[in-house]
Amino acid sequence: MTRSNNTSNQNGNKTINKKQLKIWFVIPLIVFAGFVVMLYMRLGQPTEIVTNTALERPVPAFELPLLSDTSRIMTNDNLPDQPFLLNIWGSWCPTCIIEHPFLMQLEERGVNLVGVNYKDEIGDALSYLNRGGDPFSMSIQDLSGQFALDLGLTGAPETFIVDGEGVIRQHIIGEINESNWQSRITPCLMVLNEANERNVSPDATQVKEACK
Repeated sequence: MTRSNNTSNQNGNKTINKKQLKIWFVIPLIVFAGFVVMLYMRLGQPTEIVTNTALERPVPAFELPLLSDTSRIMTNDNLPDQPFLLNIWGSWCPTCIIEHPFLMQLEERGVNLVGVNYKDEIGDALSYLNRGGDPFSMSIQDLSGQFALDLGLTGAPETFIVDGEGVIRQHIIGEINESNWQSRITPCLMVLNEANERNVSPDATQVKEACK
């Protein structure tokens, strides 16, 4: 009886082991099949990540402190009434440090830059400007980062070109340099400045072509 029982147990264990092996063999097949189905469902679908920006819309409403004097609250009414660049920056941002000397050059050329100091400690931000110079006509402090998110920020630095009516016409992701200044930003600003001088809204067709 003992040998019979042992043999029976061994056969039973073998059967269980075979079933377990089958299960472990089937699971990867199921996962793989699911992956194939998912890829099939994605065929023909757009693969680019679309950022929800404020492009072609007015600068989002804000009430934020002036970086140089946080007792003063700035709003949209304090923005320039002529085309300008709205630059998102932070003292903690390595690419902002690379970009900063070129912003100083733009300020010397008479370009109007408004800064948005993004998620930065005020002491660090002011020290940053003291060291490298301040290219901005004003900087507002966006400590929570909500205003930058409303603009559609993906990561500092980024720059928004705004027309004389307060509408965002161009969004530059990453640093501004001589290359994209000449190839992208200057043509856009020329169209916006011309419309502003004539006191009319920029022509939509011209904006679409120049500010792409």
